[in-house]
Amino acid sequence: MPDAHSLRRVLPDLPVAVRVGIVAVVALGCLALAPSADIPLLRVILIAIAGTLITVLAGMMLVWLSARFSARWGRQTIVASIAHDPAPMFLTDRAGYLHHVNAAGRALGLDGTTNSLPDYLRSTLADPAGLLERLQLRAEENGSAVEDISGSDGLMRLSVMRAGPEGLLWRVERMPTTGSVGARRLAATDLPVPVLTVDASGQIVFANEAARALAGGRVSQIDSLFAGKSPVSGDINVIKTVAGKLPVAVAELPGDGDQRNLVLLPARAATDTPDTGFAGLPVPLLKIAPDGRILTANDQALQLLGGSLNEGAMVGDVMQGLGRPISDWLRDTIASGGTQKSEFLRVARKDAETFVQVTMNAIKEKGEDLLIAVLTDATELKTLEAQFVQSQKMQAIGQLAGGVAHDFNNLLTAISGHCDLLLLRHDQGDQDYGDLVQINQNANRAAALVTQLLAFSRKQTLMPEVLDLRETLSDLTHLLNRLVGEKVTLTLSHDPVLRAIRADKRQLEQVLLNLVVNARDAMPQGGDIRIDTEILVQREPLVRDRATVPPGEYVTVRVSDNGTGIAPDKLSKIFEPFYTTKRTGEGTGLGLSTAYGIVKQSGGFIFVDSRLGDGTTFTLYLPAYDAVTQGAEAEPPPVKAKPAGRGDGVVLLVEDEAPVRAFASRALRLRGYTVLEAESAEDALHTLDDPDLKVDIFVTDVVMPGMDGPTWVRKALETRPDVRVVFVSGYAEDAFADYGHPVPNSVFLPKPFSLSQLTDTVHQQLA
Repeated sequence: MPDAHSLRRVLPDLPVAVRVGIVAVVALGCLALAPSADIPLLRVILIAIAGTLITVLAGMMLVWLSARFSARWGRQTIVASIAHDPAPMFLTDRAGYLHHVNAAGRALGLDGTTNSLPDYLRSTLADPAGLLERLQLRAEENGSAVEDISGSDGLMRLSVMRAGPEGLLWRVERMPTTGSVGARRLAATDLPVPVLTVDASGQIVFANEAARALAGGRVSQIDSLFAGKSPVSGDINVIKTVAGKLPVAVAELPGDGDQRNLVLLPARAATDTPDTGFAGLPVPLLKIAPDGRILTANDQALQLLGGSLNEGAMVGDVMQGLGRPISDWLRDTIASGGTQKSEFLRVARKDAETFVQVTMNAIKEKGEDLLIAVLTDATELKTLEAQFVQSQKMQAIGQLAGGVAHDFNNLLTAISGHCDLLLLRHDQGDQDYGDLVQINQNANRAAALVTQLLAFSRKQTLMPEVLDLRETLSDLTHLLNRLVGEKVTLTLSHDPVLRAIRADKRQLEQVLLNLVVNARDAMPQGGDIRIDTEILVQREPLVRDRATVPPGEYVTVRVSDNGTGIAPDKLSKIFEPFYTTKRTGEGTGLGLSTAYGIVKQSGGFIFVDSRLGDGTTFTLYLPAYDAVTQGAEAEPPPVKAKPAGRGDGVVLLVEDEAPVRAFASRALRLRGYTVLEAESAEDALHTLDDPDLKVDIFVTDVVMPGMDGPTWVRKALETRPDVRVVFVSGYAEDAFADYGHPVPNSVFLPKPFSLSQLTDTVHQQLA
């Protein structure tokens, strides 16, 4: 029997539409031939093959739709990330056609509709297609690629990284030049320094612009440049220029055939050491021994690596993340003559997270094999890649959290609901009462954990209200003091003219609790925690930590401690779900990610400032509430609804989960309602076909196999416009955005719900 994998192997390069069409034609052909087959076994085989192909066809369509959704979501994330980059950036498909151009690219006249990336580069390079294809192949193999190119108007750096299964993200950066020296580029390698290519007869077959500028013009013979002497690799040699004699250090690199590549490193003075001018070169360079010892590092390299190197430092001590032994990489580079691909490594420095692209080149110095490493700061590229990967990870976790929450909420509704029914038949003196209470409490704890899963993916149901943070913190003070313990002092300070905010009080309290608990854990020997609130008028957009706070009036909350602080390389990860610096068993990694999700879903922002040994400060920006501009008067205090008594009315209950339907039906009947049950939307509409049937309220799930809840309700309301509606769902209320405009006379009840919550909601809808 064929399956999706075998069909993919048979049709690997065909478009999805063609593959779908082929599978559909074969399936229809089998169905058409089956009735006319004389042999019953053959007829059965044809029908079985057709059924299998139809199943595979459905799977292919599902995978294609999922990929389209993910690609669209990922593209929006990339577009937002590159919008303000000062360098031209282009999002293309694998054929090179532009799908998006950032502002810097549009400034060059590219609008993303009639131009392609080769069109843009053709004005600078003679044959950009070959270069783009080479970089694209490297990016598809390694995830990203970068190359410095010498064009007609100087040196440019072209980098590319994968952006999903079919997209590529390109960045074109113009490289600065120094004085009259133009673009620097090595002929045989990526070293951006002066170079000559010399054949066996001493003829100079190539000299890049940097070499010509150094020599003072074009030179045809190596002897004439070096005053009749043959240059010695590793020594200071003197060349003749228009300005006079100039000492240079010469490094020899392998060339094609009998050719040699000579790198000329200008020396400040003619001395016995070849490294006299090495330190001042404008390119980060390392000279490395075959065993991995760093022999020399110039000023630019030291600055990139953190300022200084210990004597005898090894490459593995200062750069990490190769994925194989450094010694193997160095040995292979020497053996291949420097043709190994560049590697992206992380610099082992604690003050900042830095990445470098390292290109190794084998040289001979006084007959000894050495390596020259060219370092390129790749932090910005890796940061962009990390942003894209993070967005994909958060999307995947959010989808997982939503699916898990839906299924768990259905289970918890059945568990807690039937537990409520049992509690109605037992009083506190019964032997089983305590066990039932334990089941009920643990079901509520499980529901709280599901809420946390939804919080960091920003898919929980919020119940916002107008809050005064001074009152909220005052109510929390007693609990916070108990949490921090006797060794920690908690201090609150409020702005006397603090504005109100609009947020979910319970969720905001959860954010503050999480921040205070983290501050306490950062001070095991005790200390001070301070909570400050103030009003802040932001007159200009605040761009920080990949977020932009728009102008406006905000209420800020700062939670500060004087604890151990957070290392700089960990600051960018602390809001990630399941990331924690605590020991196993001391933290889940959900606290700060939950706080982040709640604040973002409330329309606010959260930032962190920290230094090792000096403590940490979390700052919340919450939009100030203005009743006039936000179209509402001061909200009255919520009125606690009275518990529902005996009900009277007919309820049509539509729920595809049998345990949930059984509990809800019994709960409503116990309160006196007449309940009609349906396990699907289609069954519900069939029940309503009877014109003499009177129904007062629909209680329906939102997501069901077949027709969904809002769709069937809208159809039913066409003939029964006065019927009230209660929607229930394990997903968040925001899921309604996918189902069009709101349904009139309807309310939402999130799962898991208790017996009293269900009956109270129905009672209030019918009141």
